[in-house]
This record gives sequence, C-alpha cells and structure tokens, in this order.
Amino acid sequence: MSVKNNQQPHLIPQAYIMRKTGIAINAALFTCLFILGCSPAAYRAQSDTVVDTIPFQLSPHNNIIVEALLNNTDTLRLMLHTAANSVSIIRDCSERLQSIQWGQETEVSAWGGKGKSRYSGGNLLKVAATVFDSLPVWENDKSGPGTDGKFGLNLFEDYAVAINFDDSLITLHRVLPDTEGYVNMSMENRDGLLFIEGTTRLGATNYTHPFLIHSGYAGSMLFDDQFSSDANLAQHIEITSAEELKDAYGNVVATKKGILPEFSLGDFRFYDLPVGFFEGTIGRQQMSVLGGDFIRRFNVIISKDREVIYLQRNACFAD
Repeated sequence: MSVKNNQQPHLIPQAYIMRKTGIAINAALFTCLFILGCSPAAYRAQSDTVVDTIPFQLSPHNNIIVEALLNNTDTLRLMLHTAANSVSIIRDCSERLQSIQWGQETEVSAWGGKGKSRYSGGNLLKVAATVFDSLPVWENDKSGPGTDGKFGLNLFEDYAVAINFDDSLITLHRVLPDTEGYVNMSMENRDGLLFIEGTTRLGATNYTHPFLIHSGYAGSMLFDDQFSSDANLAQHIEITSAEELKDAYGNVVATKKGILPEFSLGDFRFYDLPVGFFEGTIGRQQMSVLGGDFIRRFNVIISKDREVIYLQRNACFAD
C-alpha cells in the first residue's frame, strides 16, 4: 500500500479566605515554574488534563491489548474494541477466573447472527490506575488472538481518549489535549458506534459513505454488502483471497479480499489498500468498517463528546 498526506452567605468569609490563599499559592507556583523553566500551561497539562496513562501492546493481529485486574483477583489481557459497548470475557478464560459469578444465559446479537451469553453484574475492573466499579461483564466465544476478552470506549465515556501508537500509550484526558499537528474530522455517534466519512474511488467514480471505526477487525477495510453490490466492487478490484471470519459467538461468514486502487480519508490518501467484502450476500454486513490495520497508521484523539476525531500520521503510516 502506498499513501499520501494532503494535508452560599455563611460560607462567604471562608470562600474569600480560600480565594486569597489560592492567589498566594498560584503566585508561588508560577514563580517556581518560572525558575524551573516549566510553563504554567505545561503544569496544567499534567495536573489538570491527564487522568491516567495506560500502556498497551499492539498485537500481530493489530489488536490494542491492555492489562487489567478483575475484582482485585484475576489478571486479564483485554482488547480495546472501539465498536463494542460492554466488557466481555471469552469462555476459555472464564473457566479459570476465581472472582466472577455468572448468571443465566441470555440471547444476544452479533454481526454474524445471534448467540447465547452469560452475564455477571457488580464487578470491579482496574486498568492502570483507573478503577471502574459496578461493571456488568458478559461472556462470549471470541476476542482478539491472545486476549481474554474486550472492552469498548464506553468504559472511558467521561474522558477524551488519545491513542498513541508511536509510544504504545492510551491517555485519558478531562478536556481535549493539544491537537496541534492533527487533522480533525467530524464523527457520527450512533449509540456509541463511531463513524467517519471516507471516499472510495472505483474507476472514474468517487463514492463517499460512512465507515465504522472498528479496532476489533484486524484488516484495513471491510465494505458493507449494499455498497459492494451497488458499486459492483468485485469487478473493480483485484481479488487476492477468500476466507471465513467468525464473530464473538462463533457465527461464520465468508469474505473475499482484494486491493482497492484508491481511498481518501480527510486530507489523507491511500493507494493499493487491502480490503475485504462479502460477495453474494445483502444485509448481513450492514456497515463498512475501518479496521485495526488502518487505525494503527495514525495517532488518534477522540473528543469527550465523541463528535470529533483527530488524526496524525505516525511511524506506521506508510506500511
């Protein structure tokens, strides 16, 4: 693949004293920072903006993996799945867990069909220094290779989230961090699913449509069935392989892979991009997605309101 970047009254006295004291403290702090050569803005960035910094590992399957502690007992390797809205653990892992109590099975839906899942309420999950309490946890069959389960961005719903692939760090911010050097794009938030618009060029025709940001999918791009049919995708790209994929509950779907001549996302343009699609099916794959192999090429900041994404090319951009 080749790429190009186009780029109250009783409290008044006390409050007054606190304000005056605060002024004195702030003045002393400013002086200290000046002497040390550290700007007040830099101090605020560390003390007020950053909530937590979470190391991660990028797997060979382009999955973002973090270490977590469940109920102060069980250590887990969890995948950050940007298109998930819950915490889940795979069955192979749940058998060894000591700290979780499972309830009855219930029917759930996944992208390849329906399945059965057990549920556990009131769990505690610690990721780096951040603790999430009273969490529901679901059980399913699949997660990224080498992981015990997954969690979605909803776990970080109170924060702006920065994912830096150069430094292998996820940073949680109370407010939007510095975005200098990033390209911003609007996102559509559909009940926690985040979409951005991309443009696919097939022959002389440009097709602009939404793509789901889906770090749980290892590949670069996966086209929805309707688009693949309407654009006659199979006739415009070089087919390189066919394979079967499984969703979180083991449902099997057949997919084809090929090389897309040209694709653009905001100011970024890609050539000869590996893509996947489902030929001969309409309605099963209802969303086009940008997967882990695409996402890893950018350092990413996602706004707290989940309405804007900021992208910066990183060391993997031209891979």
